[in-house]
Amino acid sequence: MAVPCVSSWGYERTNRWDCDASDPYRIFRADGPALKANALIGLVGAVKSGFLLHVDLHETTGSDQSESRPACAACDGIKFQPGPATGRIYLVDNTENPQPKFQQAVAAAFERVTHIALPDADGEIVRPPVVANGVIEYPLADLGLAMSITGARFTTITEVYPDSLPTNPEECVSAQVAAVCAGLDYALAVS
Repeated sequence: MAVPCVSSWGYERTNRWDCDASDPYRIFRADGPALKANALIGLVGAVKSGFLLHVDLHETTGSDQSESRPACAACDGIKFQPGPATGRIYLVDNTENPQPKFQQAVAAAFERVTHIALPDADGEIVRPPVVANGVIEYPLADLGLAMSITGARFTTITEVYPDSLPTNPEECVSAQVAAVCAGLDYALAVS
Protein backbone atom coordinates (compact mmCIF):
# COMPACT_ATOMS: atom_id res chain seq x y z
CA MET A 1 0.00 0.00 0.00
CA ALA A 2 1.30 3.47 -0.82
CA VAL A 3 -0.27 6.71 0.39
CA PRO A 4 1.39 9.60 -1.42
CA CYS A 5 0.33 12.48 0.84
CA VAL A 6 -1.75 12.64 4.00
CA SER A 7 -2.25 16.39 3.98
CA SER A 8 -2.36 17.58 0.39
CA TRP A 9 -3.78 20.95 1.49
CA GLY A 10 -0.84 21.48 3.84
CA TYR A 11 1.66 20.21 1.27
CA GLU A 12 0.46 22.72 -1.31
CA ARG A 13 0.91 25.52 1.25
CA THR A 14 4.20 24.26 2.75
CA ASN A 15 2.83 23.75 6.24
CA ARG A 16 1.86 20.90 8.52
CA TRP A 17 -1.86 21.50 8.84
CA ASP A 18 -4.90 20.50 6.91
CA CYS A 19 -7.69 22.89 5.94
CA ASP A 20 -9.27 22.44 9.40
CA ALA A 21 -6.10 23.63 11.19
CA SER A 22 -5.32 20.10 12.44
CA ASP A 23 -1.86 18.58 12.17
CA PRO A 24 -2.67 15.14 10.76
CA TYR A 25 0.92 14.00 11.23
CA ARG A 26 0.58 14.17 15.02
CA ILE A 27 -2.96 12.91 15.59
CA PHE A 28 -3.25 9.41 14.21
CA ARG A 29 -5.79 8.30 16.78
CA ALA A 30 -9.22 6.81 16.22
CA ASP A 31 -11.85 9.54 15.93
CA GLY A 32 -9.23 12.31 15.98
CA PRO A 33 -9.92 15.71 14.46
CA ALA A 34 -7.96 15.20 11.20
CA LEU A 35 -10.27 13.68 8.59
CA LYS A 36 -7.39 12.52 6.36
CA ALA A 37 -5.70 10.75 9.28
CA ASN A 38 -8.99 9.06 10.15
CA ALA A 39 -9.43 7.96 6.54
CA LEU A 40 -5.93 6.45 6.54
CA ILE A 41 -6.60 4.65 9.83
CA GLY A 42 -9.71 3.14 8.21
CA LEU A 43 -7.80 2.12 5.08
CA VAL A 44 -5.03 0.49 7.11
CA GLY A 45 -7.59 -1.26 9.32
CA ALA A 46 -9.17 -2.87 6.26
CA VAL A 47 -5.92 -4.69 5.41
CA LYS A 48 -6.23 -8.15 6.91
CA SER A 49 -2.77 -9.54 6.11
CA GLY A 50 -0.81 -7.13 8.31
CA PHE A 51 2.23 -5.05 7.51
CA LEU A 52 5.90 -5.95 7.53
CA LEU A 53 7.29 -2.52 6.66
CA HIS A 54 6.17 1.08 7.11
CA VAL A 55 8.37 3.86 5.75
CA ASP A 56 7.00 7.33 6.45
CA LEU A 57 8.67 9.80 4.09
CA HIS A 58 8.83 13.33 5.49
CA GLU A 59 9.96 16.47 3.76
CA THR A 60 10.38 19.65 5.77
CA THR A 61 11.50 23.06 4.62
CA GLY A 62 13.35 25.86 6.34
CA SER A 63 9.97 27.52 6.86
CA ASP A 64 9.26 24.95 9.57
CA GLN A 65 11.15 27.06 12.15
CA SER A 66 10.16 30.45 10.78
CA GLU A 67 6.49 29.86 9.98
CA SER A 68 4.93 26.48 10.77
CA ARG A 69 6.19 25.87 14.31
CA PRO A 70 5.56 29.44 15.55
CA ALA A 71 2.04 29.34 14.11
CA CYS A 72 1.41 25.93 15.65
CA ALA A 73 2.52 27.20 19.07
CA ALA A 74 0.22 30.22 18.70
CA CYS A 75 -2.67 27.92 17.76
CA ASP A 76 -1.97 25.82 20.87
CA GLY A 77 -1.74 28.95 23.03
CA ILE A 78 1.85 28.32 24.08
CA LYS A 79 5.08 30.28 23.70
CA PHE A 80 7.14 29.23 20.68
CA GLN A 81 10.41 27.60 21.65
CA PRO A 82 12.79 27.39 18.67
CA GLY A 83 14.06 23.91 18.01
CA PRO A 84 17.36 22.77 16.58
CA ALA A 85 18.61 24.11 13.28
CA THR A 86 16.83 22.80 10.23
CA GLY A 87 18.52 20.98 7.41
CA ARG A 88 19.33 17.89 9.39
CA ILE A 89 18.55 14.70 7.52
CA TYR A 90 17.76 11.85 9.90
CA LEU A 91 15.64 8.76 10.65
CA VAL A 92 13.19 8.05 13.47
CA ASP A 93 12.86 4.63 15.10
CA ASN A 94 10.10 3.46 17.46
CA THR A 95 10.96 3.33 21.17
CA GLU A 96 8.29 0.62 21.65
CA ASN A 97 9.81 -1.60 18.93
CA PRO A 98 13.38 -0.50 18.20
CA GLN A 99 14.98 -2.08 15.16
CA PRO A 100 18.58 -0.76 15.18
CA LYS A 101 19.95 -3.03 12.43
CA PHE A 102 17.07 -2.06 10.16
CA GLN A 103 17.62 1.64 10.87
CA GLN A 104 21.32 1.35 10.11
CA ALA A 105 20.61 -0.38 6.79
CA VAL A 106 18.33 2.50 5.83
CA ALA A 107 20.82 5.12 7.13
CA ALA A 108 23.60 3.53 5.08
CA ALA A 109 21.44 3.80 1.94
CA PHE A 110 20.76 7.46 2.73
CA GLU A 111 24.47 8.17 3.15
CA ARG A 112 25.25 6.75 -0.27
CA VAL A 113 23.07 9.54 -1.70
CA THR A 114 23.28 12.48 0.69
CA HIS A 115 24.57 13.48 4.11
CA ILE A 116 22.95 12.29 7.31
CA ALA A 117 22.87 14.41 10.44
CA LEU A 118 25.61 14.25 13.01
CA PRO A 119 24.69 14.83 16.65
CA ASP A 120 25.28 18.26 18.16
CA ALA A 121 27.35 18.94 21.30
CA ASP A 122 24.48 17.61 23.44
CA GLY A 123 24.36 14.33 21.49
CA GLU A 124 21.13 15.29 19.72
CA ILE A 125 19.91 15.83 16.17
CA VAL A 126 16.54 17.02 17.36
CA ARG A 127 15.28 16.74 20.92
CA PRO A 128 15.61 12.98 21.58
CA PRO A 129 19.18 11.74 21.90
CA VAL A 130 20.80 10.00 18.95
CA VAL A 131 20.65 6.22 19.35
CA ALA A 132 22.70 5.37 16.24
CA ASN A 133 24.23 7.07 13.22
CA GLY A 134 21.55 9.54 12.09
CA VAL A 135 18.80 7.85 14.10
CA ILE A 136 16.62 9.12 16.95
CA GLU A 137 13.70 7.36 18.67
CA TYR A 138 10.17 8.55 19.44
CA PRO A 139 7.28 6.79 21.18
CA LEU A 140 5.21 6.61 18.00
CA ALA A 141 1.84 5.63 19.47
CA ASP A 142 2.08 8.10 22.37
CA LEU A 143 2.77 10.92 19.91
CA GLY A 144 0.03 9.82 17.51
CA LEU A 145 2.46 9.38 14.61
CA ALA A 146 1.33 7.61 11.44
CA MET A 147 3.76 4.71 11.77
CA SER A 148 1.94 3.53 14.89
CA ILE A 149 -1.23 2.62 12.98
CA THR A 150 0.13 -0.24 10.86
CA GLY A 151 1.74 -2.34 13.58
CA ALA A 152 4.54 -3.09 11.11
CA ARG A 153 7.59 -4.94 12.41
CA PHE A 154 9.96 -2.53 10.66
CA THR A 155 9.19 1.20 10.75
CA THR A 156 11.09 4.37 10.07
CA ILE A 157 10.46 8.02 9.40
CA THR A 158 12.85 9.64 6.95
CA GLU A 159 13.20 13.39 7.46
CA VAL A 160 14.74 15.46 4.67
CA TYR A 161 15.14 19.20 4.16
CA PRO A 162 15.40 19.76 0.39
CA ASP A 163 15.93 23.52 0.68
CA SER A 164 18.96 23.21 2.96
CA LEU A 165 22.63 22.95 2.18
CA PRO A 166 24.50 20.74 1.41
CA THR A 167 21.62 18.98 -0.37
CA ASN A 168 18.97 19.81 -2.96
CA PRO A 169 15.45 18.60 -3.86
CA GLU A 170 16.62 16.01 -6.40
CA GLU A 171 19.14 14.53 -3.98
CA CYS A 172 16.48 14.32 -1.26
CA VAL A 173 14.08 12.46 -3.58
CA SER A 174 16.88 10.04 -4.48
CA ALA A 175 17.64 9.53 -0.78
CA GLN A 176 13.97 8.79 -0.06
CA VAL A 177 13.88 6.23 -2.86
CA ALA A 178 17.09 4.65 -1.54
CA ALA A 179 15.56 4.48 1.94
CA VAL A 180 12.46 2.66 0.70
CA CYS A 181 14.55 0.21 -1.36
CA ALA A 182 16.93 -0.48 1.55
CA GLY A 183 14.00 -0.93 3.92
CA LEU A 184 12.32 -3.41 1.60
CA ASP A 185 15.55 -5.31 0.99
CA TYR A 186 16.29 -5.59 4.71
CA ALA A 187 12.75 -6.54 5.78
CA LEU A 188 12.42 -9.21 3.09
CA ALA A 189 15.89 -10.64 3.81
CA VAL A 190 15.24 -11.20 7.52
CA SER A 191 11.61 -12.32 7.30
